[in-house]
Amino acid sequence: MSRRRRQAAGGDHGGGGGHGGGDERWMASYMDMVTVLMCLFIVLYAMSTIDQNKFEKLRFALSTGFGQVASKTVDTASGVVVPPNLVDKKGNGFAAQADVAEAVKEVNDLKAMEEAIQASLQSHGVADKVGFDIDQRGLTIKLIGTQTFFDGNSAVLRPESQSIIDSIAPVVASSTNQISIEGHADVHGSPAPYVSDWDLSTSRATSVLRRFVDTDGIAGPRMSATGYGSSRPASTDPNDMAANRRVDIVILSDKSEDIRRLIPGILDGSIDPNQAVDPATGRNVSPADVTRKPVSGTGTTSTATGGDTAGATNRDTQKGGAQH
Repeated sequence: MSRRRRQAAGGDHGGGGGHGGGDERWMASYMDMVTVLMCLFIVLYAMSTIDQNKFEKLRFALSTGFGQVASKTVDTASGVVVPPNLVDKKGNGFAAQADVAEAVKEVNDLKAMEEAIQASLQSHGVADKVGFDIDQRGLTIKLIGTQTFFDGNSAVLRPESQSIIDSIAPVVASSTNQISIEGHADVHGSPAPYVSDWDLSTSRATSVLRRFVDTDGIAGPRMSATGYGSSRPASTDPNDMAANRRVDIVILSDKSEDIRRLIPGILDGSIDPNQAVDPATGRNVSPADVTRKPVSGTGTTSTATGGDTAGATNRDTQKGGAQH
């Protein structure tokens, strides 16, 4: 064989074969490494334990979060989130609806007593001598103007005031509520012959209490008399000092504090009985979608005045506060 032919044969098999074999050797090492890693993961998986319950929860949670499947356990509740400290033992959030219903009933009962007293006073022709107010405490019957009920600096009931108290008594006697009789005085002038305004206001409250108990037969344990002197004025107007010379007869509500706290909101219509109520504020959690109106039979009340009362007020004012 000639030298050229031998070189061609050597070139085809020697040099070319060597280069071709070297280019493919890395694949064997790579496949060996992948095989070893697969064996490692198989061994690790075989050695591990799977909590099927947790795995299912995780699988459904991830699927639901990415919108792949619908889960019946996802919280789809709507409304206001109730803090745990405002949930009662029965699981009711905020004020229980039963409390709101009880507050509405209490307001209606107090209004019914007010209307009954007004009707009795009207039949005796003295309805313009008494004012009314309903609040968180209960129903307050206001005997305003000392000239109508007492002589100056005196705790003796006038004949007209006795008739007014006797007209109120039947309605008061028909209830089971506690009665608080509270006397007040004007800070101006001298309370003589009494030592102080405290003594004068307490004596007047006691006179009203004794009329209820001794003459009208109301049980004494239901009654209490308190004198506040001039510490709780109803008016700071110098021309309306007679408003502070008064005796209040308070028919106290016997409901719980949680229920009584709701009464002002029901009176002014700011509480919708159909909406959840926050006990901390006594107001609905969210505004009602409808126009709020006072509950049927409820509403704010104002002091009734008339010609005789106005005259008594003017006479007291003209005295310049010399009498209480």
